[in-house]
Formats: sequence, structure tokens, C-alpha cells
Amino acid sequence: MIKDLMLLFRKKERVVIGLISGTSMDGIDAVLVKIGGKGADSDIELLEFTCAPYTPEIAARLGRLQQGCTPGDISELNFLVGEAFAGAAQSVMEKAGLAPNDVDLIGSHGQTVSHIPPSAGTGIPSTLQIGEPDVIAERTGITTVGDFRTRDVAAGGEGAPLVPYADYILFSKPGETKIAQNLGGIANATVITGHIDGVAAFDTGPGNMLMDRIMALSSGGSERFDRNGEEASRGKVNEALLKELLSDPYYTKQPPKSTGEELFGSAVAERLYGMVEGGKLTLGDLMATVLALTVESISLSYEEFIFPGHEVGEVILSGGGCRNAFLVDKLRERLGGIELTTTDAYGIPADAKEAVAFAILANECISGNAGNLPGVTGARRSVPLGKISPGGLG
Repeated sequence: MIKDLMLLFRKKERVVIGLISGTSMDGIDAVLVKIGGKGADSDIELLEFTCAPYTPEIAARLGRLQQGCTPGDISELNFLVGEAFAGAAQSVMEKAGLAPNDVDLIGSHGQTVSHIPPSAGTGIPSTLQIGEPDVIAERTGITTVGDFRTRDVAAGGEGAPLVPYADYILFSKPGETKIAQNLGGIANATVITGHIDGVAAFDTGPGNMLMDRIMALSSGGSERFDRNGEEASRGKVNEALLKELLSDPYYTKQPPKSTGEELFGSAVAERLYGMVEGGKLTLGDLMATVLALTVESISLSYEEFIFPGHEVGEVILSGGGCRNAFLVDKLRERLGGIELTTTDAYGIPADAKEAVAFAILANECISGNAGNLPGVTGARRSVPLGKISPGGLG
């Protein structure tokens, strides 16, 4: 086993699978990439991408987690989600026509079920992603790196965002400043400068999370998101509610900061949807208002924390929110003259970028490199990210 890991460590080029579900509860993004080298000079080639939906059973059980669960529920889900992640890895290999022996490494972010960073100011800083890496390694026979966030939290950091390291590798260009804006369940922004020491990043607030949860509530679970923002486009923003939502102290808190389900998840969605059930708002008006919350929280965070110190030439969008045409149009309108593109323009599908990032972080772990950026997360020092579950089918 040690010999196999040393051989993997010495490789100059690796084929790596990246897996992520994150705060989403609809499925698993899986990429297959070829990575040459390591660190800032890594050469990344996307070979294949797929999205594997969760089974209705897993989706339902994940949805019930925030309503109260036993330790046994979490233990079972850890293994069930691990099986699902292993299945996603096998799916992307099959799509690419590769066998497990052709793949060197898997990097799995897992499914976030709790994230309590230091900036929350309450409780013990901690984070929990399920989707057992040992299950993935056992089912695929491929060495798997998982549990990326905990070491940064242990070092005093937020444990997020971790993607900025990959954003720099993928999108940096000397003399240019860009923002990589992820529109996932939680939205996060990375300021990419010409040198890695200048990179800054933080979670801006909700991305799709509230919109997705409200659509699920309104449809009894049959609709998991607002297709192209159609429901929101039929409504009108309730300015009083938007102002109330934007008064959350998170938005004015100085970075480093990160957030998740605890602030912008199911409990908030249920409270807001109660206004529809009570006849105070139409569904269209609520969706328009929550979409405006995503747009405004992103734009205001730029104005407060980024634009004073940076002249930004381009915003590169990624994540499922890129497929919401109404959301993208509203964000483009709000940001004025700044060029908006997606990662597709850089050869990476917008839905795939986060999974590519965790393939990169797995490659850094197995190379013996640190993967966090202390200036981003607030950690006391640079630390290696991820725990290694050795593969092997023997």
C-alpha cells in the first residue's frame, strides 16, 4: 500500500476524478481531468463530465436532515451518499471509456450537512461533509481524497471557500483582475489577480439554495429548481421583503467569511414559503424577490469588499445558476458595464468547475502540497487538505 502511494506521489501526470454535491441536494457533479504537474503551474485538461442525480430516497433523507435526525441517520447517510459518489465516479469513467486502472485518483468534496465557521460567532467552529471516502475507494479501487475542509477549520480558518486555489490555476493571467463567481447553492466570489498572493475570496450569500428549496416546497418535491427563472420572471420584487432579507448581518461582515444551510437553508425557505401559503405573496413574487436577493447580495459585496481595491475587467460565472437565464440577465444588468462570461468560454462547463477544483485539490494533497489560501480562509497557516483512503482491489 505504501509503495503504491509512493508511486502515485512520484507521477508527473495524473488522471483524476473530481466529485462534488456540496450544499446542493439534487445530485453529484463528476469530472474526469488530466493534470500535469502540481501547484500554480498545473496543466489541466478536462476529459469528461457528467451529473449523477441522487435517488429519490437519498434526496428525501437529505432533505429531512435539517428537521432533526439521529446519529444513526447521519451514519447511514454517510455510507449511502458514499455509494452514490462511487456510482458517479463509475459513470464518468464509463462515459469516457476508461477503466478504474486508467484513473490515478479521486477527489471527493462530499455532501455538506453542517458548516459552522469561526465567523458565525456561535458554537464550536466545525464542518461536516458526508459521503464516506472509504466507501468510494472500496467500490472503485481508486485512491480517494476526501474531507477537504476540516484541516483548514482546525487551523483556525473558515474551511471555505477552497475553490480559489483552483480558480487561480484555471483563470489567472498576468496584468488582469477577474472575479470567478460561483452560482451554486451558496454563491462565492474569488478575486483573481496576477499573483496567487493577491487572491481574495468569500461566500457572498445564497446562490440557488433558497430558490431551489422554495420551488421544491411549492411543487411537493417534483420541481427542484426554477427552470430559466420562469417563475421569478412572472413575479414582481417585493421591495420591503428584499430590504428585510438584506438586513442580515452576514452581508456586511468583513471577509474572511463563509456560510451555508444554517443561515440560508431549509428553515428560511419554509418561513418565506409560509408567506405564499398565507396569501401574503404569490409564488412568482416570492421567487422574484429571492432571485433579487441573490443578485443584490453579490453586487453589494463587490461594491463593499472588491471594487474599492480592484479594477475588475471580467466576471466569470459557474455553477447551476448559470443555466438560469433570468438570473444571469438580472446580474448583468445590475453590474453595468463589466463583461460577464461563463467558464464554458475557458473550456470548462459551468456545472463542472467546482468538481474540477476538487480534482485539483486532490492532486495537491497527493503531491504533498498545501491547498488552502490563509489570506482567503483566515487560517493561521497553509495546511494540506484532505484525508487519503488508499485504493486497491486486491
